[in-house]
Amino acid sequence: MKSDPATSVTPLRALGGLLRSSEPVRAVPAPSAAALLLEEAADLLVVHLDFGAALRTCERAWQGLAEEPAGASLEVKCSLCVVGIQALAEMDRWREVLSWVLQYYQAPEKLPPKVLELCVLLYSKMQEPGAVLDGVRAWLQDPDNQGLPEYRSLAELHLQRVLLPLGLLSEAEELVVGSAAFSEKQRLDALQAVSSARQQQTHGHSGSEETRTLNQEGSSSHKFPSLLMLLRQLWDSAVSHFFSLPFSKSLLAALLLCLLVLRFDPASPRSLPFLYKLTQIFQRIREAVSPPVCRLPIQD
Repeated sequence: MKSDPATSVTPLRALGGLLRSSEPVRAVPAPSAAALLLEEAADLLVVHLDFGAALRTCERAWQGLAEEPAGASLEVKCSLCVVGIQALAEMDRWREVLSWVLQYYQAPEKLPPKVLELCVLLYSKMQEPGAVLDGVRAWLQDPDNQGLPEYRSLAELHLQRVLLPLGLLSEAEELVVGSAAFSEKQRLDALQAVSSARQQQTHGHSGSEETRTLNQEGSSSHKFPSLLMLLRQLWDSAVSHFFSLPFSKSLLAALLLCLLVLRFDPASPRSLPFLYKLTQIFQRIREAVSPPVCRLPIQD
């Protein structure tokens, strides 16, 4: 008995309708080994929270992709980087992200826009935007990247998250003015942001200078009483030592002390009045300290 023709073609209708005998049946391509490892890595990352295993799975997938052509599985490569970046960040190894990504793409200008955007956001959040400065700079200057639809968004991200926080205002202006990716309104907004950052930078420098001056004045005002106290202690010590010496030695010591402290030149004519007055002072001190000489009565 012959089979019914209607029933023989029923399973093929699910593939898009009745096929002619001359048309080949197109089979759905099986996922590559790298794609399967990508699914496994994403499962380890999201479901099992095994970040180390997820990172190792991404690295195994990259080893398999090294044998494929350069243009094959671009989405798989980008997705592997995204999973690997997330795994490194979860393990607090975010400083290794850029070097880990560059070992597969060799140059920063070859990074996919999505991967570079994640790197900028990560290092900016960890307050180290300088780590990606050279990489984003090279990516934006590459002519092959300037025609990509993601170029403008990455340029804005670089401006807001890297250049302005680092205070590179001149470079920020050059990026805004020299790039054709910005519209007129976007260019005006970006220049306004640069101008505001420059004003804040100027106020910050002036404020720091005023703070430094006040600190110096405060330290000087604190040092001056301390210096007076020290000089007083030295003077008291010198006076006590002066009165403990014989008179001739005291006179010589005081003279040397005045010459050293006041830096008088004994040979200078201007120092003669001072030395004369000093001699008179010590003569009076000697008369006051020394007992009077008793004169013997003279007998006729």
